[in-house]
Formats: sequence, C-alpha cells, structure tokens
Amino acid sequence: MSGRTVSSAILILVLGSFFATLCDVFIKMADVDVTIFQFTFFRAVFMCLFLFPIAVHKYLSSDKSTATLGLKLHFIRGNMWVLAGVLLTISLAELPLATANAVFYTAPIFIMLFGAFFYKERLSIDVLLAAILGFIGILVILRPTEITFSMISAILFAIVLAVNSLLIKKLPQEQSMLYGLFVTQMFALPMVSILAFWEGEVFDLGNIMFAALSSVCSILYSVSCLIGYRYVESSKVTSAEYSGLIFAFLLGWWIFGETPDLGVFIGSLFVILPLLYLSHRDIRRLRKEQLLSNTRSNLGAG
Repeated sequence: MSGRTVSSAILILVLGSFFATLCDVFIKMADVDVTIFQFTFFRAVFMCLFLFPIAVHKYLSSDKSTATLGLKLHFIRGNMWVLAGVLLTISLAELPLATANAVFYTAPIFIMLFGAFFYKERLSIDVLLAAILGFIGILVILRPTEITFSMISAILFAIVLAVNSLLIKKLPQEQSMLYGLFVTQMFALPMVSILAFWEGEVFDLGNIMFAALSSVCSILYSVSCLIGYRYVESSKVTSAEYSGLIFAFLLGWWIFGETPDLGVFIGSLFVILPLLYLSHRDIRRLRKEQLLSNTRSNLGAG
C-alpha cells in the first residue's frame, strides 16, 4: 500500500480511521472519572516516547536548520492538544462511542466555517447548507432534553480539532510531519504535567496500558493521513475517513454492548451526507478543470 493510487490511499485512510476509533475505545475503557488530567498526561508522555526515535532519525537525516522552525505554532498546537485530549476523555467517559464519534465528525463543518473566517476562503451556499444540516444532525443525535458536560465536551472537541487542523496549513513545509508532531507533544508536557499535579490524585497505574495503546493508535492514524494524502488529491479520498463512524457503531456494539438508536443513524446522515456531497462536487470540479486543461494543451499542440 504505497498511497500513490486513489484505491490504495483510500484503503490506508480506512485503516487510519479504524485506528482513530480504536484510540477512542482505549480511552473509553480507561477508568478516568477523577483522573482525567493524569490520563492525558500519560498519553502525552507515551506519544513523546514513541515518537522520539522517529524524531531523532528525521533530525539526523534532514537539514538541521528546519528543526527549530515553527516553534511558536507547535507551542500553540501542543497546548490545544491538551485541551482537545481533556475534552475527548470527558465526552467518551459518558457518551456512547457511536454518539460521540458522530458529533466528532462535525469537525469538517467547523473547518469550512473557520476557513472562511480566518483564511477568507469562499463560503458557498452548499457549505452553509451543510453546516446547518450538520448542526441539525447534532441535535438529532444528542436529543438534549438536558445539557450535560459530556455533550458540550464533544462539541467543543470538534471545534478545537477543527482549529488545530487549520493551523496545520501554517506549519513549515520543510519539516517532517512526525518530527513536528513530536515537538508539539513536547510542548504539551509542561501544561498537562501542571494539570495532573493540580488534580492531586494518586497515580493510577491501571490506566497506563490504555494510555499507551491509545497513543500508539493516534500515531498510526497520523501516519495514515501522512501517506494517504501525500500523493493524491485530498478531495478524492477524504470521504474514506467517514468509515470511522461505521467502526464506532460496530466496536461500540461489540465491546461496550451499545446499540445505537434510530436517532443516531438519522443524525449521522445529516452530518455525513452533505460532506460527501461537497467532496463529490469538488471531484467533479477538478475533473472538469483537468479536462479543460488537457483540451487547451491539445489545441496548443495542434
């Protein structure tokens, strides 16, 4: 699976979505009712440990001047990762796996909205309609007769994830993605260490295994995105990531005995279908542009 063809890139991204869902499973399996900051600390530590040899290899095999690029941005993203990690843990502790993941998949909607605000990207009627339907989907999925902290956490996690994703555009292109991820996690350690100390709970060694496994899955997901989007146009393969919602339904049912009701399915359709339409629309637009370009080239050659 080289990721050089559309089919192989899609398969890699589907595997990545599986690892992302598996990461959520391990977080949900941990008993973190009162040790949320501690668990997030363990995850950051293991991320650094697993990425360290990769980061050293990238540092030794690349231009040393790139190692210190984007430190301010890595610092911001590292502390946002802490916030996202805490919100993710809180939401998964109470919400069913499929319900939480359905809300998480609204992140692309926030990316489009924030992209229009921060990067002056064009905000079409289709995008606005997708956003409205996505928010309707959230209401259908959560059916908030009462507002709980886990519901708010799931929505806030999607928002923080969207902002962090937009910041990737500003990362230095000369720098390896995995090296940058290591630096980001290093910057996350001071803040999450302070929070874990402030939490004041006795270290729960039973959660270390789940923190390590979730960290491995996070790295594997990052690697899959790095390969899956490297050689092909993102609009052609990004819909493959929505397979994670299927994995959430299946793993939630198999491991936790959760049976999603009709509302979760309907709400998920409100979230996913408009995004799939936008992705399909972009593919058609790119094909037309490519066809027009080829036609002009042939006319010029004639």
